[in-house]
Amino acid sequence: MPRFPMVFGYEAIEVDLPDGTECLAMSQPVPIARPREAVAETLAHPIGSPDLATIVRSKMAAAPDPGVAIVISDNTRPVPYSGESGILAPVVDLLVGAGVRPERITIIVATGTHRKLSDRELEDTIDPSVLARPVRIVCHDCRDRASLVPLGTTSRGTRVLINRLYLEADIKILTGLVESHFMAGASGGRKAVCPGLVGEESTYVFHGPEFLSSPSARDLVLEGNPCHEEALEVAKMAGADFIVNVTLNHEFQLTGVFAGDLVAAHEEAVKRLREYVAIPLDREYDIVVTCAGFVGINHYQAAKAGVVAIPALRRGGHLVMAARNVDQDPVGSPLYRTVLHLLTLDGPEAFMRLIRSPEWRFIPEQWQVQMWSKVFERIPMEHFTYCAPHITAKDVAILPGRDGNLLLPTERRYSRRLADAADMVRLAVDAAAEACRAEGARPTIAFLRDGPYGILVRRG
Repeated sequence: MPRFPMVFGYEAIEVDLPDGTECLAMSQPVPIARPREAVAETLAHPIGSPDLATIVRSKMAAAPDPGVAIVISDNTRPVPYSGESGILAPVVDLLVGAGVRPERITIIVATGTHRKLSDRELEDTIDPSVLARPVRIVCHDCRDRASLVPLGTTSRGTRVLINRLYLEADIKILTGLVESHFMAGASGGRKAVCPGLVGEESTYVFHGPEFLSSPSARDLVLEGNPCHEEALEVAKMAGADFIVNVTLNHEFQLTGVFAGDLVAAHEEAVKRLREYVAIPLDREYDIVVTCAGFVGINHYQAAKAGVVAIPALRRGGHLVMAARNVDQDPVGSPLYRTVLHLLTLDGPEAFMRLIRSPEWRFIPEQWQVQMWSKVFERIPMEHFTYCAPHITAKDVAILPGRDGNLLLPTERRYSRRLADAADMVRLAVDAAAEACRAEGARPTIAFLRDGPYGILVRRG
């Protein structure tokens, strides 16, 4: 029986799958040999923009003691903010070298609607040399009205509330990781502002059912994607003087650094991303096996892997997913839990009718549940097995699909051991294969090695 690797953040397991399992994988980009030098070179020669030192000098002509906002991602994205590949310390060093006082630099964590990071999480994220400086570090709070400023209304009707500290900064710098995104086409660039720094109610249109129902609201699509276009419009309203985005490989090594103009630098990063994440797809499979990857720290984030798997799934087929849900809440926020339970109880058709009803009051984080509903429009809920050893029996009661823990002996359930996830996956695939054989079919099986990161593209 062949073994296949599953990567979960900085940990990995190997899973035994039946003979004949096809491994669908994206190509592996070559990492940058000298990342520190590459970051410095990109900052000195940005895309579509003056270099950062020139921007600082220009700003200081109008504001001799400028305030700077540097926006960073939270811990759901493996952005290299420290170490040899770190992009944060070089930016801070450059700013200070150009005359900006460290006390005037504010690092804002673009949490969007996610929770605030703990002090320990911030320490694990940010380079020690930056922490040693007297810079200010804050987490965006989308529900704190006092920290938000009204900015106007977009052409699609979004009333924009934006982080006050960001808007009032003289110099605005965005950072982030560019990877495929199942709603906005790709992460990075404008998404550091929207949804990263907007108020909760500003997400109601951006993440509303009509936007997400668009066939263009999907991985690797920017043109005509309403989520991308809305986010970009909001980011332009708020302003951004400079961005620093990166692409990474499976080992979280730099494969590209893209700095400069909000649009031009981001488009170059997406172009680079497409070169290696697209996976040609020729057929559909009875059973698809995937994992939630680094991003799947909770069930909310694991939705990305579910949606990515849809093109490979035969209608009515089976999906098996392993997830390392190690967040403080392995499911998600109370709002997410509430809406998810509605999907679990009512099914995808009734759920979509409900949230499209004029009587429905928009609930933040319903968007991720809508993405899960796309999975269950493809396959029955009972054909989905969720293999997460870090979750609890109480939590599983509200989740759609089958609990992989129940395939294990009682003493091994909810163990928090990744090795048990490997056994869950194997047993779930065996059960799905047996169900296929009972219907008179010889099951075809696909393993999506890259989880949410490799994007399946149908040939022709």
